[in-house]
Amino acid sequence: MCGIVGYIGTDKTRDVLLNGLEKLEYRGYDSAGIAMLNDEGVHLFKVKGRIQALRDKVDNDVQSTMGIGHTRWATHGEPSVENAHPHQSTSGRFTLVHNGVIENYYELRDAYLKDITLTSETDTEIVVQLIELVNNEEQDVMKTFRRVMGMLKGSYAIALIDKENPDMIYVSKNRSPLLVGLGEDFNLVASDAIATLKETNTYLEIEDGEVVLVKPAGVTIEKLDGTVVTREPYIVETDAADTEKGTYDYFMLKEIDEQPFVIRKIIQHYQDEENNIKVEQAIRTEMAEADRIYIVAAGTSYNAGLVGKQVLENVAGIPVEVHIASEFSYNMPLLSEKPLFIFISQSGETADSRSVLVKTQAMGYPSITVTNVPGSTLSREADYTLPLYAGPEIAVASTKAYTAQIAVLTILAVDTAVAKGLPLEFDPLQELAIVANAMETLTDQKETFEQMSLDLFKDTRNAFYIGRGVDYYVVQEASLKLKEISYIQAEGFAGGELKHGTIALIEDGTPVIAIATQENVNYSIRGNVQEVAARGANTCIVSMEGLDQPGDTVVLPHVHSLLTPLVSVVPMQLLAYYAAVQRDCDVDKPRNLAKSVTVE
Repeated sequence: MCGIVGYIGTDKTRDVLLNGLEKLEYRGYDSAGIAMLNDEGVHLFKVKGRIQALRDKVDNDVQSTMGIGHTRWATHGEPSVENAHPHQSTSGRFTLVHNGVIENYYELRDAYLKDITLTSETDTEIVVQLIELVNNEEQDVMKTFRRVMGMLKGSYAIALIDKENPDMIYVSKNRSPLLVGLGEDFNLVASDAIATLKETNTYLEIEDGEVVLVKPAGVTIEKLDGTVVTREPYIVETDAADTEKGTYDYFMLKEIDEQPFVIRKIIQHYQDEENNIKVEQAIRTEMAEADRIYIVAAGTSYNAGLVGKQVLENVAGIPVEVHIASEFSYNMPLLSEKPLFIFISQSGETADSRSVLVKTQAMGYPSITVTNVPGSTLSREADYTLPLYAGPEIAVASTKAYTAQIAVLTILAVDTAVAKGLPLEFDPLQELAIVANAMETLTDQKETFEQMSLDLFKDTRNAFYIGRGVDYYVVQEASLKLKEISYIQAEGFAGGELKHGTIALIEDGTPVIAIATQENVNYSIRGNVQEVAARGANTCIVSMEGLDQPGDTVVLPHVHSLLTPLVSVVPMQLLAYYAAVQRDCDVDKPRNLAKSVTVE
């Protein structure tokens, strides 16, 4: 899964596809490809690596008026030319690109394709091979397409071309974004409008379970049963600032949506050619020699540090303390004999953290900065830097930097464990890839979280978040997000602390959001929810698949227990975002706050 671009109309297909894929590079990818159809047949070009490599490979002499393109992030099968999209059926008649995950592809393969020789390891190839098989029976491509889409389970955005029908692209989606762009003598397909804004500002939204026939002169939308759907297009208003935001009203929502792609980019940058974790040897040495790690940070970065502490201690076996930068600078604790300082800062310009860095450098202690801006002050002045690779974060309320910080600290913890010869119970890069997919599943459920936010926060001035274990650290970030952009007074508490004072604040209708992703405290946190519900609270439980119970408001896709904060925070971010929107707040620029706090 990652990015899709399709074009049908004039002879500028190659440029539209390649330019569109470049616009989607921010999403993260490991391979790319395009397919163009003309009278000579399908011209397929695929590479492992960057779009520039694809540009170099594409035959510029090929003229075509239609085609499809794709950037892939590996989920089924390693990054390779064979696994890159587009994929073709055995005869070469059908060519297809796909975002998402087909959950029942094993069942489909075993039930229908035992006699077909597959050329890739992907779930995507199963779909295109199935289309050819069914069409041999139906002899009607549109009927075939509707039938096969009805057989798929999971998330998908699909664009299909047929060598025998060179004037149309077949499109469908379910729980994965896809749009149709409209032009005067051409039409487009894109997973993100930002890919095609150079060509048009007019788009048709596609709903889940619909199939769309895209021709140069028109677009037809049908339901799976063949019922024709009419829908008015919408205009994307663009100026210089809006182009950066794409079709988003606010940078914050865009940055929430970018989190899956940031995780993939982090994997990409911290992985060597043998798919092992790649961290500077000097950092590895400092981690191995440290007898205690001191994480110093502020705000959201501090909350990320709390989660990082959990991962570092559990995986790398090193004691960790997390300190608020503004307090540490004036109230330094008794330090261990061989301390290592990790400074976490989105901007790398946080004055409170720099004040601590200056003091610890003067004392001769080693330091690492984890930041989104490698050339920043903290990065320049610390001994080492671990970049986040999250891309510019414009909204004041940090989202993608928070999850990027946790992901990088996880990679650091695993690298240290491997260097120390400690046993690992999971494949960190594979588990982070699963996290990215889970994040994408959640960001595709915006309507659900918009309604939840309205139900929880419409008439309240106060809200409480509760959790236990690592979930307690997440609810602290959740409460910070809500209060900083919606101005609702919110607090995050350890569930067991409710009865020690906080429960006195619970009144009829008080929102209480609980996170339950840890098996060892699952029943305990649910007991805390019952306590506040008995006192009139408006409760909401966000649980992890496998620990969920009937009545839970949100069930998160299952990920490794150490990495649940990367997933559980996404609904919290969206709840805060919609609370701010519903209150007509300036989401990207909340009052009294700045993106980089450069004064103490």
